[in-house]
Amino acid sequence: MSLSRNLPTLSFLFVTLFFALVHAARFDIRNNCPYTVWAAAVPGGGGKKLNRGETWAIEVNSGTKQARIGARTKCSFDQSGRGKCETGDCGGLLQCKAYGKPPNTLAEYALNQFGNIDSFYISFLEGFNVPMEFSPTSNGCTRGVKCAADINGQCPKQLKVQGGCNNPCTVFNTDQYCCNSGN
Repeated sequence: MSLSRNLPTLSFLFVTLFFALVHAARFDIRNNCPYTVWAAAVPGGGGKKLNRGETWAIEVNSGTKQARIGARTKCSFDQSGRGKCETGDCGGLLQCKAYGKPPNTLAEYALNQFGNIDSFYISFLEGFNVPMEFSPTSNGCTRGVKCAADINGQCPKQLKVQGGCNNPCTVFNTDQYCCNSGN
């Protein structure tokens, strides 16, 4: 899938969703940021270093739920795949086996759920570290979602960290900002 040359000059991580079989999917994760990101996909994907313009394709099974794709920044890994990232670090591993540490912009999705519906959205529940777009390319679903705003540049001082912007719940951990009651 090629990216249109008419996109705004603001760069972002671009996630494309291809529906292959009955609700099975292939995700093409493309780095459109002017810097290197280390893409992460849980479950099933792991992680991969993506320089600007590089793409990583992952296959996702039908029935996948509570899945996330995110971008980690300023990472350093040794030959065994151990290291750390400034944002989105997932236990010091290149091949993520768990969700990343905030702040972390996330594309979240579930396939073949609740009446055979596939859903996807961009989440800031874990904060924000990179702009992102999530767009399907299947027949029948032509609308994507994106956040290309400069959230890091507008982040309030008390939420700002190196490389990102935390969610208020992460920082303050109070009922005012966190949904702890289940309501």
